[in-house]
Amino acid sequence: MYQSIAKIRVRYAETDQMGYCYYGNYAQYYEVARVETLRSLGINYKDLEELGFLLPVSDFNIKYVLPAYYDEELDVKCIIKETPDVKIKFFYETKNSKGELLNFGTTTLVFVNSKTKKPTSCPLFLSNKIKNNINEK
Repeated sequence: MYQSIAKIRVRYAETDQMGYCYYGNYAQYYEVARVETLRSLGINYKDLEELGFLLPVSDFNIKYVLPAYYDEELDVKCIIKETPDVKIKFFYETKNSKGELLNFGTTTLVFVNSKTKKPTSCPLFLSNKIKNNINEK
């Protein structure tokens, strides 16, 4: 298992009429955590795209437990539990500064060849990097 934490502060524009962080924002928060997790492994989305790989989301799941509020700093933990093949699955937990669990979820992304727009295998350098880091933890 490999994990990292992204810190995100809820902005005023991201709250709804109840003062809660609007539920739809968590897809973006999860994306920030996912991109930063890959970056912490030395993998950059931009580099993957330049190599001809796209990573569309094929599945997004979330379970809400408690709301977040304006100006709260959130810890969005992103976890990779297994070596990717054609798909890569990320697990998330969002907590507030008190350590309270606000939500948890998953996203699954598919490796797609940018020219053919067809699913393809995870690039070997990426799967090896993830595999080596999962085994180290």
